[in-house]
Amino acid sequence: MTCDQLTLGAVLARLEEREREIAAQADAAKARIAELSAQLEEFHRTAEEIRITRKTLLELPEPVPPAPPPPKLPDHPAYQQIMAVFAAADAPLRARQVCEAMDLEIAPNTINNTRLKLKRLVERGILAGTEQGLFTHPRP
Repeated sequence: MTCDQLTLGAVLARLEEREREIAAQADAAKARIAELSAQLEEFHRTAEEIRITRKTLLELPEPVPPAPPPPKLPDHPAYQQIMAVFAAADAPLRARQVCEAMDLEIAPNTINNTRLKLKRLVERGILAGTEQGLFTHPRP
């Protein structure tokens, strides 16, 4: 009987030792699971923050570029007179018609000088050339 008890005692000891090993492995696995769960939770939290940030950025209005400064009218009084003529006009005008409206002498030199002034105003964006020789206010 002692032989059976010894054998039984050895088996029970071996089972107890194996049970402790399995319990230690289970504790290590639980610790690893807790560590991985914390890491997973951090990933979820970070992903949620990124989603919220992306949504917020998509809801922001598009930045409006600053409006360019309005074109500056040259200081010479002739340009103010020309602009007064165009303010009163309801159709595109030619250089000759501008000269007539300003009560200038209708001579080739005067018309050419007026045409040059009108072209300068077109270059600055103050007036627009609708077709060759015709000038008007630019369309918005």
